[in-house]
Amino acid sequence: MNKTELKPASVFEQFAKINEIPRPSKREEKMIEYLKNWGKSRGLDTQVDQTGNVIIRKPATPGYEGRKTVVLQSHMDMVCDKLVDIEFDFDKDPIQTYVDGEWLKAKGTTLGADDGIGCAIELAILDANDVEHGPLECVFTRDEETGLTGAEGMKAGFMTGDYLINLDSEDEGEIFVSCAGGRNTTAKFTFKREQPANGLFFLRGQLKGLTGGHSGDDINKKRANAIKILARFLYQTMKRYQGMRLAQFHSGKLHNAIPRDGMFVIAVPNDVKENVKADWNVFAKQVEDEFHVTDKQMVWAMESAEAETVIEQSVAENFIRAIQAVDNGIYAICQDPELNGMVETSSNIAAIHTEETEINILSSQRSNVMSNLDNMCATIVSLFELAGAEAYSSDGYPAWKMRAESHLRDTVVDTYKELFGKEPIVRGIHAGLECGLFSERYPNLDMVSFGPTLRDVHTPDERLLIPTVQMVWDHLLLVLKRI
Repeated sequence: MNKTELKPASVFEQFAKINEIPRPSKREEKMIEYLKNWGKSRGLDTQVDQTGNVIIRKPATPGYEGRKTVVLQSHMDMVCDKLVDIEFDFDKDPIQTYVDGEWLKAKGTTLGADDGIGCAIELAILDANDVEHGPLECVFTRDEETGLTGAEGMKAGFMTGDYLINLDSEDEGEIFVSCAGGRNTTAKFTFKREQPANGLFFLRGQLKGLTGGHSGDDINKKRANAIKILARFLYQTMKRYQGMRLAQFHSGKLHNAIPRDGMFVIAVPNDVKENVKADWNVFAKQVEDEFHVTDKQMVWAMESAEAETVIEQSVAENFIRAIQAVDNGIYAICQDPELNGMVETSSNIAAIHTEETEINILSSQRSNVMSNLDNMCATIVSLFELAGAEAYSSDGYPAWKMRAESHLRDTVVDTYKELFGKEPIVRGIHAGLECGLFSERYPNLDMVSFGPTLRDVHTPDERLLIPTVQMVWDHLLLVLKRI
């Protein structure tokens, strides 16, 4: 299969055009302008709200004028991540895609199918003249990936539909009817730089090649977190060799991604440097065995480094203890039988970066139960406070609770069975969806979420399962005809 054979052609043509447009979170201006001009050039009612969300309305096809209005919704921004050895500017360069068997991938970067493929489906429907539907509102929100601020800033009344289909899910055959709420917790250690004592040898430890993934949807897959792995080595080294000093620690980029790589710089007494290198090699083998199922491409390196100033001892030790101790991964499982044992509450230690006089830490917490989300955030904050850091949690976004009765859900399930001869899976998702915010401003809006299959989103391994796009397209058109 080559790119000219991708089906449905109209969807993949739109996706190719979208991937030519830079659209990092919070810097979607070119995408907003593209969507605005696209809608107006086709004579469609197109509006941009004060936040930068775009809505394009299309009248009903003949015979469907009396139907209720359906909102199709996706987010225009993308997570921007790349391999460490790839030169790429997400503010200028188009995403380079290629076909690998049944998968569409990008060359060394995130693909942007989260949620560019949802945007492409919407544009293809707006552009089609052979799709039967009632009144449509196609909504494109901005800045979903770094805080859902587009949905947060949307005023009540911008959308006027009765049903909403969110096209930001990643497992074809699964219909999502609830999602987790989320908050970010940040911490900051402040310190003074000190000159290293005589007789210290500097070492740089580096780890890369981890699988990473989405901090919500992949948190239950026991994937290695680079921060937690490096913290373990630093903690055991600090306990084993008196006089170890920390100079640098860097890992992770985004609150919603499991960190895939990281590095530290330490100084150890000259007489134990070979012991530390040997410990590193033993530790690497142990960790590789521990994560042999999920992380098969770990790359470890330890080498000598140039001498530099070090972090004052008490702060460095408290920092290392804190990142060794901080919760990471699953905290609680849903007890509601309708949610099939889904993760209820989790935390992801996402990014750490050392500046001249600060260590800044970013983590994210998620839960379908808002009181437990508060508890999880308080746990993280209190741990960092005990270690001497300043810490606080953001306001975050709410969970989306499943409706007891939903005509849209019933229609989506029935049409799926009719098309494919099997039951779809109806469930919640541990990731955050904008539906949670919409449910606050539009309490009567009947919503579901579905989409084609994506894997390893928020990483350079992101890929789209090509045949599922046609399946979602066929399903969505039948839903629009029947609802």
